[in-house]
Amino acid sequence: MSSDLALLRVLQLASPGLPVGGFTYSQGLEWAVEAGWVTTTAGFCEWQREQLHDTLGYLDWPVLARLYRACQANDAEAFERWSRFLLANRETAELRLEERQRGYALARILDGWQLGQDPAWRPNLELSQLGGMAWLGAHWSIPLRQLALGLGFAWLEGAVMAGVKLVPFGQQAAQTVLRDLGEALPAVLDHALNLDDEQLGGGLPLLAIASSRHETQYTRLFRS
Repeated sequence: MSSDLALLRVLQLASPGLPVGGFTYSQGLEWAVEAGWVTTTAGFCEWQREQLHDTLGYLDWPVLARLYRACQANDAEAFERWSRFLLANRETAELRLEERQRGYALARILDGWQLGQDPAWRPNLELSQLGGMAWLGAHWSIPLRQLALGLGFAWLEGAVMAGVKLVPFGQQAAQTVLRDLGEALPAVLDHALNLDDEQLGGGLPLLAIASSRHETQYTRLFRS
């Protein structure tokens, strides 16, 4: 695949128009706002910066790299091991359900595209969005770094759009937040890709509490 086409594939996978339901989740932010933990744009930036360094840097990106390499090597055992590791590190029922639902939505897209290959891991494994993205990235020969940055930006953009509705702040402020937080992505990715297996794993207690409380929040804009 040419570098231009690889870039276009990344943009497609990172697009908020990709029907995997990313815009329907707040990942605990809705409760954090109601509880008064996040009340300003600056507070939102701190909330997301913690997740960027801990969750994206120590879990999502390094696991994505291992899933991607497992797909390249056609190593179904490694793919299953890291898929289960990912779900085990989603600390609440809400976060695990989100990962599975996004995975199944992506699987439906794969079925519709009829790429000519049915990944061997699909029949017996709980799907995850990260696993599906890794498989597509390897299948389309998208360089790992481009794939990771695209998915990282998509995660950040989804969080900012939730912040616009919940905190709230305006569209101009949203673009400033995207610009400022996005600057950290390359350095965090460099660190993530150099972690050893035993260094992987995310854990943010306030995020877990917020996600758990969101499951029973009385009024919600976002899915649980």
